[in-house]
Amino acid sequence: MVSTGRRRGTTRFSIEAGDTAREVALAGDFTHWQPKRMRRQRNGAFVLIVALPPGEYEYKFIVDGQWLTDPENPRYAISPCGTSNSVLRVECLDRTSDQRSRQAPQRAAEPSFAG
Repeated sequence: MVSTGRRRGTTRFSIEAGDTAREVALAGDFTHWQPKRMRRQRNGAFVLIVALPPGEYEYKFIVDGQWLTDPENPRYAISPCGTSNSVLRVECLDRTSDQRSRQAPQRAAEPSFAG
């Protein structure tokens, strides 16, 4: 699952990996496909918050060494190797007031479901 982070310009990645998962990581083109360890939360989900500028990104979760697409995101792309990757689009939020326009632009993270 992907959502906007608490801080501006951040994206929150989370996955329910089950009670038996020992090591969960996130990798994507924004990490140069190098796994970044995710932290287990009290509710059992694994979470990682990443600063991402607006753009389109491919990513996967790695659960105990197994690379997985995001089960909550039906949008995917086929890599040059023939495997599928989850796709995320981070967009700038619209500024609706003068006060907001003086602040840094906010971003919205959406899986950008294919239609």
